[in-house]
Amino acid sequence: MKAIPTLYEWAGGMPVFENLMDRFYDKVLSDPLLEPVFKHMSLDHRVHVAHFFAEVFGGPAFYSTSEGSHFKMIQHHIGKHLTEAHRKKWVHLLVETADELQLPDDPEFRSAFMAYVEWGTRLALINSSLDDVTASEDEPMPKWGWGVPGGPFSG
Repeated sequence: MKAIPTLYEWAGGMPVFENLMDRFYDKVLSDPLLEPVFKHMSLDHRVHVAHFFAEVFGGPAFYSTSEGSHFKMIQHHIGKHLTEAHRKKWVHLLVETADELQLPDDPEFRSAFMAYVEWGTRLALINSSLDDVTASEDEPMPKWGWGVPGGPFSG
């Protein structure tokens, strides 16, 4: 029986996620709504988010072993007071960038990718309205898989 690849493998590995976040944050910093939120991000922000996404999708644990934890990611959003307009624009620019870079566009991958993006951005929105972290320091890293479709169509 053929092994089902992780979302990370199906997308093309770490170079894909690093390129995605690099190009995506170029757009974010050019956007009048999002630029004020992100203009003070560290130089490492792009690679940290790439490593976070890669790990969530089944890639190496670079983020959680040396760059932070899910708890730390939650902390980054506390008190930012993001709006639904911020969230929607962030999602739009990420999907636009994924399309431009020709990330896999098969229904199974995009369904899983979008499910995580929707879930993660909605949590970030909720957390951004908090003044303190309510999550536990040992909050586990999200692990995202193929979901209901169960893997790429091999028809």
